[in-house]
Amino acid sequence: MSSIEMKKGFTFVEVLATLTFVAIVLPVIMKGISLSTVAASESRKRSEATILAQGKMSEIVSSNVFDFAEVSGDFLPENEDYSWTAELIGWEGETLKELIVKVLWTSRNEERSVDLSTLVYMSDQVDME
Repeated sequence: MSSIEMKKGFTFVEVLATLTFVAIVLPVIMKGISLSTVAASESRKRSEATILAQGKMSEIVSSNVFDFAEVSGDFLPENEDYSWTAELIGWEGETLKELIVKVLWTSRNEERSVDLSTLVYMSDQVDME
C-alpha cells in the first residue's frame, strides 16, 4: 500500500461551478416550459373557437333564414367561455350576401376572436318569372 491514498469525490470548486450552472440554466428551462404551455393553451382555444364558428355558420346557413343584419349569442352551457356574433353584409348585386361569424373569448385578459365568412344566396329576393 502506498503512503498517499487518493480520495474520490468532488472539490468545492467543482460543486460551486455545477450549482452556478444549474442556477443559470434552470430558470431558462422553466421559462421555456411556461411559454410552451401558454402556446398550447392558446392553440387549443383557437381550435375550439374555429370548430364552434364552423358549427354556428352551418346552423345559420342550413336554417335558410337571413332576415337579420346582426345577431349574437353564446354557447352555454357546454362552452361558456365563448360567445358569437353573425353579420350579413351586402355583396355584389342583391342575390348574394356575405355571412361573417365571429367567435370571441377572453384569454390572458385580452379579447380574442376567430372570424369565418361565406357567401349565401338570397333565393327569396330573386323574382322567378
